[in-house]
Amino acid sequence: MAGDEHPEDGERAELAERIVHGLARRHSTATVLLHHAAAERLGLGPTDHKCLDLLREHGGLTGSRLAALTGLTSGAVSGVVARLERAGHLRREPDPDDGRKQLLRPVTERVEEIDAVFGPLRGDMAELLAGFDGRQLAAIAAFLTGGAELSLRHAAQMRAHARAGDPPPAPGGAGPERKAARP
Repeated sequence: MAGDEHPEDGERAELAERIVHGLARRHSTATVLLHHAAAERLGLGPTDHKCLDLLREHGGLTGSRLAALTGLTSGAVSGVVARLERAGHLRREPDPDDGRKQLLRPVTERVEEIDAVFGPLRGDMAELLAGFDGRQLAAIAAFLTGGAELSLRHAAQMRAHARAGDPPPAPGGAGPERKAARP
């Protein structure tokens, strides 16, 4: 019941609303703009840069797995791979599990260049995080982990709806992918 709420519950709900409807979007936009600038600094396109990031995160992927993760067509992935290979950021090697396939792997020396581009940001982030205690850092880590998982899940759902030819959800309506709020 509303009368049973503690005063801090209203503040908490207001802050959660602010995070969901403003701060998370602002953070996402800033991150996209940052990665566009980083890609430009490295002489890459934004899609190529993020595909390289996925290869780096996974240690190597087949072209078909990269396509599945990104939602890019096989032709688009072939273009990404060709550009990254020409730029010296990627190498191909036989897949040890299936000799008919190739694994795409980032070139270590070029990864160090990417690290150098992001070095100043990492230093600033470490300085920002130094102001938080252990519980707050755990909460930040949980939010970032959960937010990334939710974003990836919703990206896959959006792609599936687009492939199926489903129209976008009506404004203000609960789409088929929306779940009930957690208590």
